Amino acid sequence: MDTENLKIQIKTFFGLEQILAEEIKKLGGKNVEIKNRAVNCEGDLGFLYKINYSARTALKILIPVFEFKAFNQHQFYNKLSAIAWEEYMNVDQSFAIDSTVNSETFKHSQFVTLKMKDAIVDYFQEKFKRRPDVETKSPDIKFHLHIDRELVTISLDSSGDPLFKRGYRKEQGEAPINEVLASGMLQLAGWDGKGNFLDPMCGSGTLLVEAAMIAMDLPAQIFRRRFAFQNWDNYDADLFAKIKEVRVNRVREFTGKIVGYDIDNRMLNAARTNIEAAEMEDVIEVKKQDFFESKKELFPLLMVFNPPYDERISINDEDFYKKIGDTFKTSYPNTLAWLISSDLEAVKKIGLRPSRKIKLFNGKLETRFLQYEMYEGTKKLHKIEKN
Repeated sequence: MDTENLKIQIKTFFGLEQILAEEIKKLGGKNVEIKNRAVNCEGDLGFLYKINYSARTALKILIPVFEFKAFNQHQFYNKLSAIAWEEYMNVDQSFAIDSTVNSETFKHSQFVTLKMKDAIVDYFQEKFKRRPDVETKSPDIKFHLHIDRELVTISLDSSGDPLFKRGYRKEQGEAPINEVLASGMLQLAGWDGKGNFLDPMCGSGTLLVEAAMIAMDLPAQIFRRRFAFQNWDNYDADLFAKIKEVRVNRVREFTGKIVGYDIDNRMLNAARTNIEAAEMEDVIEVKKQDFFESKKELFPLLMVFNPPYDERISINDEDFYKKIGDTFKTSYPNTLAWLISSDLEAVKKIGLRPSRKIKLFNGKLETRFLQYEMYEGTKKLHKIEKN
């Protein structure tokens, strides 16, 4: 493997590709190219370590190592059997394979995953008279199999566990938002740690912790114990230690406020547990407060939240969203507010026209991430005052 000029593919969620591309450029990636739910780039081994440790909107970071065409199962198995697998793992290491398949020829991802597993095990058995173990929970080496029609791409997964598993979420609510999605939403909303932040329906606190991490420029994986690349033959522990040190030395002080409201004591307790696990008790404040009875207390203010979805938590949609709009209008003048929802009919009851709409997915749910700008008086008056 050429460690000076690695071709790298970084997976993300639909709608966050541009945000991820910006992150990669800032971290020093070369030849950055936006794909569907992914960004391709190039960099050396140090860069690979850096993006695993720091990129907020990356889900997994892959190194494609082998590509071929296969038109049937025999060809698929034979070509896999010809790969020198000892270049990527040794017989004493356990491995796992995850796969994405979009093909008429290979219809079942489980079947082709099994075939690939057989090819690897048979290869080692034939060459070394020993078999490596398959370990799905925490393998030493993780491969990613991607089939698009006849084109087969085998990649090494440098991350291991998906990168949304930051390590601070000990408790979760009924409808938790994924950490990578939360960070992407905050960056789409323009949160940069300047000013103050409010999540008025904070649940288990994911948006709050991600907002604090952005505000302080904390590396996304500061709490993670292990990456898959640490099991590779070419792992450079000194280089990784140096990269972590440089990133941690960039952490900055945050002088604003990050506040979360919720009406559910159980959720507030879960949020406090997660905030404590992230060592953010001094930075984030959560309190029992009904958003509909609240008034703007922080200036300037950015608000981002994930209101309860009717699919997961039972609420009276029409009334609920109308109350959100009323609270925006009466209690939060001169505020930029963003919310994510899958109920595109119910959000109309907010009674304000969103100034931006971004299509995102929360799990399998198609959602819209909506921006509302609340001015005192009308927009026209606001523009006159500005001029």
